[in-house]
Amino acid sequence: MPALIAPAERVHASFLAAMAEFRAEGRGDRQDHTMVGAEIRRYADSWHRPEAFAGFVADLRAQALPETPRPDGWVPDTTLWWVAGEEYLGRISIRHRLTPHLREVGGHIGYDVRPTARRRGHATDMLRAALPVAHRHGIESALLTCDVHNVASRRVIERNGGVLADERAGKLRFWVPTTRP
Repeated sequence: MPALIAPAERVHASFLAAMAEFRAEGRGDRQDHTMVGAEIRRYADSWHRPEAFAGFVADLRAQALPETPRPDGWVPDTTLWWVAGEEYLGRISIRHRLTPHLREVGGHIGYDVRPTARRRGHATDMLRAALPVAHRHGIESALLTCDVHNVASRRVIERNGGVLADERAGKLRFWVPTTRP
């Protein structure tokens, strides 16, 4: 059964296969402003080396710490991987607070499921499992956004209690409670 875990070296081979799937669908080019896109651009040439992958994992884990240096406009965020055994299925990132930009476009939580694992409920389950983590970071209601035409992501958010707030710049904005009634 899949579970959220902190980024871990033990899924190295499966992670590489997942990133190859993302690249095959065009992720990682300069127009891809997602976390997966940024990570592909920054690390893809070195991920295959175990020591570089270990550094990447350590960097992801460090991003949750408030004292970790980060670029201007970036906030602490907890990245978790959705894993079944040794198989990397996806990732979710919980931003600990909102900047003005994140309030408009990115929200508190972003997620990606590898192409070959889509349409099996992983995104819905992953988000459900991540909401208590967001709550532990002091987020009572998480802002999630998705493209207007991304019906699958909209359903994931709504299945987790998301209430549509509005649409801004082609993005739907939802508030999702981080605790169940």
